[in-house]
Amino acid sequence: MSLSITEDIKSVSELKKRTREVFEQVHHTGRPVIVTVNGKPDVVLLDAAVFEKKLKILNLGVLLAEAETDIKKKHTRSARDFLKELKRNAKISR
Repeated sequence: MSLSITEDIKSVSELKKRTREVFEQVHHTGRPVIVTVNGKPDVVLLDAAVFEKKLKILNLGVLLAEAETDIKKKHTRSARDFLKELKRNAKISR
């Protein structure tokens, strides 16, 4: 995710004065806006659709990390055994 230092960092005072414009910027560019308080970053504004996409990616990363841990610990089984169990539990016929 890119960020423009000159465009995407706003003070809380600027956000209060230009809320609609800042929101439009977030929606138009897809980039987050960092809101500062007393010159320090405080919150990040992000388009809801972009946030949802990033959250899905993050959740997938967590699942992959768990899978990698299982592989390292050898907590695995063959695909053949898995499919046999799946068919048996789901009562799937050939």
